[in-house]
Amino acid sequence: MAQLTHAQYDRLERAILDRRRIAIYRRGTEYIVVPERLRVSGGRELIEATHPTTGEAITFVLDELDSIEVIR
Repeated sequence: MAQLTHAQYDRLERAILDRRRIAIYRRGTEYIVVPERLRVSGGRELIEATHPTTGEAITFVLDELDSIEVIR
């Protein structure tokens, strides 16, 4: 995935603040998660999230994702 636009970052940050679910697409698989925070590690941006039903922690590397959508 290319770098996120300012509008996409704004939507992602709002989803984190509001604890709204997002759909993440990576390598043909869709993940529905609740984003917890954005952080940088080793020069790469990460989304730390939890699965909404199991509570499992999942970390996604932003540049490995196909797309991100906030679920309304």
